[in-house]
Amino acid sequence: MGFGNLGFGEILIILVVVLLLFGAKRIPEIAGSMGKGIREFKKSLNEVQSSVASEITAPRDDRERLRSAEPAPRQDDAARPEPKRLLQ
Repeated sequence: MGFGNLGFGEILIILVVVLLLFGAKRIPEIAGSMGKGIREFKKSLNEVQSSVASEITAPRDDRERLRSAEPAPRQDDAARPEPKRLLQ
């Protein structure tokens, strides 16, 4: 059993130091709060990924919809009102 360059002895020493620093009652609280933090982080990461994916696909959908739509009818020049003159 090894984690990278840490052997069993080193991991055991780290666990004993953590137990001495925080106490047996506090360790489950710390682990629970770490679990909640990781869960919230994953949730927000998934939300960001889905919003980025929707932003990427949305313009493509808009382009396809615009291509399939018929062009707007053009107004005659006679039907347009004359623009207001600012300087006389």
